[in-house]
Amino acid sequence: MRAFYALVAVAGLVGTWWFNLQHRGSAGAFVGAVFATPASSSIGVDVLGVAVAASAFVVVEGRRLGMRWAWVLVPLSAVTAIAFTFPLFLAWREHRLAGGAGAPGAAGREPAAGPVLRPPGRR
Repeated sequence: MRAFYALVAVAGLVGTWWFNLQHRGSAGAFVGAVFATPASSSIGVDVLGVAVAASAFVVVEGRRLGMRWAWVLVPLSAVTAIAFTFPLFLAWREHRLAGGAGAPGAAGREPAAGPVLRPPGRR
């Protein structure tokens, strides 16, 4: 999953910036162009809603897993793209959950305890 999320992050960065650079030379403000038509407004509101939810998830989940600098991805998404920073966070999270460098437990910190799920019939 880490590799998949990293690939999606790269595709999100390249894809969004391809169009950002194309828009750079055209007249009008970027935000104004996003809300120029009902179709683009629908997509703009949709992406904005996902960005707000993803930003909250990045901060809360990053804090829960002890990922010190995860919050930096929130403002970084404003200058790159949420299509880049959110999958990047998910790849980082997968790395952390798999016991990557600095993972909870590696330095004596454990993540918040949750319910232990066992298959039926096992104790």
